[in-house]
Amino acid sequence: MANQWGIPADVEKLVLSRDKKCVYCGVDFPINHVSRKTKPSWEHIINDIHLSSAENIALCCISCNASKGAHKLEEWLTGKYCLSKSINENTVAEVVQNVIRKNISKT
Repeated sequence: MANQWGIPADVEKLVLSRDKKCVYCGVDFPINHVSRKTKPSWEHIINDIHLSSAENIALCCISCNASKGAHKLEEWLTGKYCLSKSINENTVAEVVQNVIRKNISKT
């Protein structure tokens, strides 16, 4: 059974236990998040709804998700938002770094 975003239940459970902070900017997700800044949102690291494995699904803050939108990860990481927040391929969570490494090895 999948959640409302089509993410399989086993992937959802794994991601919820793994991602306790934004995979991009690192903001903590408190249990009782009171602001949009600390509210987690589902993220496809590679923007493809068909890639719903734990390697591509993560939790990020609403700000990062809104900024990334439909941008390709590599492009977004070099944009104004990431530069202003010192977000880059070395500061993102391991799950994102793994996607970056896999994409580089494919080219």
